[in-house]
Amino acid sequence: MVSEHGDDSPLIFLANFASAVTVDLGERDVVRRWSAQAPRKMWLSRPGDVLITPVPLSDAFVRYASGLLGMEHGAVDIVVAPDLPDMGTGEAVGHHGLTDLLRSLAQRHPGTRLLPTILDAPSVALAAALGVPVSPFARDLISPGVVHSVTRLNTKSGFRRAAEELGIRIPEGRACEGSDLPRAVSELLACHERVVVKADRSAGGHGLRFLSHDDPVSVEPQRSSWVVERFVRHTKEVSVMCLAEPTGPRILFTGEMRTRDGAFIGYRSPLCDVPDSTHRDLERWGLALGRHLGGHGYQGPYSIDALVAEDGTLYATESNVRRTATTTPHAMVTRLSGGGHGDGPQPAWLIAKRDSSVSHTFPGALKLLDAAGLSYTPGRGEGVVLYADRPAAGSEWRYAVIGSDPRRTEELEDSLVTTLRLGGTY
Repeated sequence: MVSEHGDDSPLIFLANFASAVTVDLGERDVVRRWSAQAPRKMWLSRPGDVLITPVPLSDAFVRYASGLLGMEHGAVDIVVAPDLPDMGTGEAVGHHGLTDLLRSLAQRHPGTRLLPTILDAPSVALAAALGVPVSPFARDLISPGVVHSVTRLNTKSGFRRAAEELGIRIPEGRACEGSDLPRAVSELLACHERVVVKADRSAGGHGLRFLSHDDPVSVEPQRSSWVVERFVRHTKEVSVMCLAEPTGPRILFTGEMRTRDGAFIGYRSPLCDVPDSTHRDLERWGLALGRHLGGHGYQGPYSIDALVAEDGTLYATESNVRRTATTTPHAMVTRLSGGGHGDGPQPAWLIAKRDSSVSHTFPGALKLLDAAGLSYTPGRGEGVVLYADRPAAGSEWRYAVIGSDPRRTEELEDSLVTTLRLGGTY
């Protein structure tokens, strides 16, 4: 488990999904979709904490999460700092005039620290303005080199360079600028039937393109950066999540990603039905990258995504040096199940997002889960958690399912699909 607090000192959670480290801030629709996930950060909080979020949380969701976490309603201060065009969340806080409020909230408790979703320059600057350190670093331990390493390893090209240095297997390919993209694609297609084109700085599979010989390739803006790789025919998309600590890196969990057209839509853990060599390679690569990050001063979670090829060979595709879409659900599951304090079996879990053919309110959806016997309760130890509030737009629900083993989570998910009339298949 990622121990976000570490001690009794409160945290200010900065849900900075709008960060130039992971997304082009000019792509407003992408930023909006990313920021809509911010309510899930509520599951990391404890009484006395502060949550800075770009989107409001419904009162029904706050009461629901607080109840499952054993907190009184209102125990966490929620400060809304809406995203602003071409600006990261850390900067938007100041432009909304919230610095003095946050400083006063921080001064209530000695030792308060700021915990950003993504370590970037604006979050470091915000911490300095509030007079608090960035967790888990000591006050003066974040050098520009640490932020630079995080920024570099959240790009596809930066990971490829690090992977080559560390002996991590990656698909054949290369980085290029937008004006050179057609030539890079043509050269790789001369040797392979299909290629993958990736924006160098993107997350969640956004903007992936799969091209064959007859597909047109446009020239992109000169200053844009891209990576072109051989398409690997694969049976699974997997990942390992690790934690870089002062004493060295350690493995947190492994799992299988659910994707559609390369875009992330869900996850299941633990990773199963793969050869032992897949586990060994994933964990070995994760620890190697962690030592590399630690050598540059980084502390915190990070992950490697990979493909299991049809012949069983594992190929790494990217690193994510931040709190990802799986970090908070894993911490939530561990906390709700009382795990992380012993060597006993840990529950299986999955997360997903699906559209409902019926419009549900958040309280209405909870009532349906209760009536179907699907709601998670600590005493029961299994069930469904609606971990990201009501759909921000449309009818796409994000949920987690917790069970004793992977088969049980799938059984519960099947019942959930029927109960909330969810669509889509995996």
